[in-house]
Amino acid sequence: TLIPCTCKNTLLCLYCAHRRISLETGRGFNGFVCVSSHEVPHSFLSSVPVKQNHKCRSRLMKFEDCQRSREVGFVSSDPSFSVRPDGTVYAEQEVANLSEPVQFMVTARGLHDLHIWETTVKLALVGIEEMLSRVWDSQPRVIRFPRKHQRSSSANGLRRQKRDWVIPPINVPENSRGPFPHMLVRIRSDQDKDVGIRYSITGAGADQPPSGIYNIDPISGNMFVTQPLDREERASFHLRAHAVDMNGNQVENPIDLYIYVIDMNDNRPEFQNQVYNGSVAEGSKPGSSVMQVTASDSDDSTTANGMVRYRILSQTPHSPIPNMFTINSETGDIVTVAAGLDREKVSQYTIIVQATDMEGNLNFGLSNTATALISITDINDNPPELTVRTFSGEVPENKVNVVVTNLTVVDRDQPHSPNWNAVYRIVSGDPSGHFTIRTNPITNEGMLTVVKPVDFEMNRAFMLTVVVSNQAHLASGIQSSLQSTAGVTISVQDVNEPPVFPVNPKLIRFEEGVPAGTTLTVFAAQDPDHFIHQIVRYSKLSDPANWLKINRTNGQITTMALLDRESMYVKNNVYEATFLAFDNGSPQASGTGTLQIYLIDINDNAPVLIPREAQVCEHARPNSRINITASDADADPNVGPFVFELPSFPASVRRNWTISRLSGDYAQLRLRIPYLEAGVYEIPVIVSDSGNPPLSNRSTIRIKVCPCDDNGDCSTTGAVAAAGLGTGAIIAILICIIILLSMVLLFVVWMKRREKERQAKPLLIDPEDDVRDNILKYDEEGGGEEDQDYDLSQLQQPESLDHIINKPASGVRRVDERPVIAESQYPVRPSLPHPGDIGDFINDGLRAADNDPTAPPYDSLLVFDYEGSGSTAGSVSSLNSTSSGDQDYDYLNDWGPRFKKLADLYGGGDDD
Repeated sequence: TLIPCTCKNTLLCLYCAHRRISLETGRGFNGFVCVSSHEVPHSFLSSVPVKQNHKCRSRLMKFEDCQRSREVGFVSSDPSFSVRPDGTVYAEQEVANLSEPVQFMVTARGLHDLHIWETTVKLALVGIEEMLSRVWDSQPRVIRFPRKHQRSSSANGLRRQKRDWVIPPINVPENSRGPFPHMLVRIRSDQDKDVGIRYSITGAGADQPPSGIYNIDPISGNMFVTQPLDREERASFHLRAHAVDMNGNQVENPIDLYIYVIDMNDNRPEFQNQVYNGSVAEGSKPGSSVMQVTASDSDDSTTANGMVRYRILSQTPHSPIPNMFTINSETGDIVTVAAGLDREKVSQYTIIVQATDMEGNLNFGLSNTATALISITDINDNPPELTVRTFSGEVPENKVNVVVTNLTVVDRDQPHSPNWNAVYRIVSGDPSGHFTIRTNPITNEGMLTVVKPVDFEMNRAFMLTVVVSNQAHLASGIQSSLQSTAGVTISVQDVNEPPVFPVNPKLIRFEEGVPAGTTLTVFAAQDPDHFIHQIVRYSKLSDPANWLKINRTNGQITTMALLDRESMYVKNNVYEATFLAFDNGSPQASGTGTLQIYLIDINDNAPVLIPREAQVCEHARPNSRINITASDADADPNVGPFVFELPSFPASVRRNWTISRLSGDYAQLRLRIPYLEAGVYEIPVIVSDSGNPPLSNRSTIRIKVCPCDDNGDCSTTGAVAAAGLGTGAIIAILICIIILLSMVLLFVVWMKRREKERQAKPLLIDPEDDVRDNILKYDEEGGGEEDQDYDLSQLQQPESLDHIINKPASGVRRVDERPVIAESQYPVRPSLPHPGDIGDFINDGLRAADNDPTAPPYDSLLVFDYEGSGSTAGSVSSLNSTSSGDQDYDYLNDWGPRFKKLADLYGGGDDD
């Protein structure tokens, strides 16, 4: 019976259900199962598929003798086919036609045994699908439980029993269309004739996940597959078949069933990426590696179903030839085939790569495609070329950092790369280094720039030779172009240059004290413009002490005042002044020059005594001495050593004091007498320097003589006495302090009294505060009630007083509520008041209000809508006027200015 075979390069495949045949399986090329036999029957015939025009290299059978000897020889009856010692059957020549089956005999002979085995082999051309259908539709075989053999003895000795045979695997193709359930095999026990047998299977796929794929009829022992299988999900199953009697007792030992899922080509190769990016340098030699593409197939990689082969479908563009690249069919490595890669012509190639399984068989294999983008990387195979052979430019003299001209260049290499970046060099024509060339990183142009001023009077033109190259070296074998060298002509433009002082700054030496009008020097400038005659004029630019002046025409410097070395404008004996020289060119140009005058010192400053004040004790002591020195503004040798001496007049100076020399610059002044009354004494001292001639100065030192304590320190009382303050002065100071304290006390008392007056409530409004006769403005409403921080509820009379009556007596009382207590008795104004009692009435009302505990404080909101329990006044409607004129209202004038208007209205005054 034919079954699918999976052994690589297998041509012939056998399967036999004969019980004495021991079968072995393998995996291989075309989906077949390879079978070999340990014991081959005397006669065996089987049909196998053979490919036409195929040189066979296939293992067919493996013969072994019963002693397991591997030294077996094979002989084929057909000279077109031979068998190697390992059992491989192969064709001796190319098979031209197998339209009819070919049959021949194979004989196996053991080298150490006389036994001979023979088998008949039949070769036939058949398709894979037909073979699968034969396997699927063939009569299912019966698998019996192995018999239990026992070793027995006889008269002739031990007799070897037959070995238990091995259960061959069950092969099931994946993706079968059914119908399901489909019977695979039948399980039988030899004891089913004697007892009732029940069959079952266990294992993954039966009673374990994934369960339900296989089942068995417990009575007949027919084993079924219930659904299509997927090898990529599970490639094999291991089941165990069991046989028990009706009571569940084991009748046979369990047998192992191995089910292999035969792979079908049901998966296309899948590329890891749809787009691959690779690169190769231009000018690469054939065979240069570019990149690798990889595809995987989910089918069995040991069979043709999972063996992927690659090929290139197309190349874009086709320049310079359509097939610039090739691909390794097994590894997917892409390499160059021909020379001629040029980035300047083609910078990128697009390659369509196809991956096909079945070892690349386009008729049976499944395919998939991917895109490979191959970038051609740049090498420096194009030298830069200057666009013209000669450049020209102009530059003004004395200018720097000015671009004279731009050198343009062409380079076909990758822009903005070291192969494209231009480097310019000046090889001749500029020995002094006046020019340099900087590269513009964007345009790659060379900017010829002046870095050192040029002088028209010295060089009117320059002829430069410029060479350009790349930042990177040229590729091997590339020659430099002649167009990488050019000449540059530069014309220098004459400009009006400022006058220049030949010596700047100019230093001269003079003694200080020279009189005004003294000529010091001639500070003249020169005009660099030799080809133009121009007049130079001078002016003073800076003269801090205003000592100098300059002749406008010839630059002669003359003094206007005495030069003093000790002036604050002289630094380190040097006085600086700045002058301006300008020409009459167009435009006018000017230059500055600095004149430095070194002033030589003369003895024109007398020494000054230091210190000017001192303090000693009234009793002569060892520490009652004063160290003195002198200060001289002059410089050496017109300073120390100094000479100190006391004058002859007044005579009391030399009588009370004496001076002793300590060193050239210091002396010591001390008391000559044992005691001197405390006080302040001014002692004249004559100090002389060492100049030629020497200068002397009579200076006065102010000495405070005071009584001292035991430590020789001047006491406080003594210091005051020494300061010249007598008893009268001290008393005067004390009196001033007492007067100052009295004024402060009076001011405090006045402030307290005024504070009390401010807190007292006036009885009547001051006439100055009366605003009734003024025009008031009432149309400003402000922001309304919402903008006012007033509690308007305090202006309302509460409807009920229960919450007030029930309040506790202690605590703080709200001032906006009317207390519920007996009201105070306010005075009642008589119906006909006397002019004199109006003041008494107001005072009585004020006292009643002050003594009224129900009255709110002055700073509280007052309730104006409560009028009390009654009123002594009558109704306003009861008022009437009389025309008799008998009533006299003149007394209203006596009440003050506030009632004057009322008196005028009723009295018939002038304002009526």
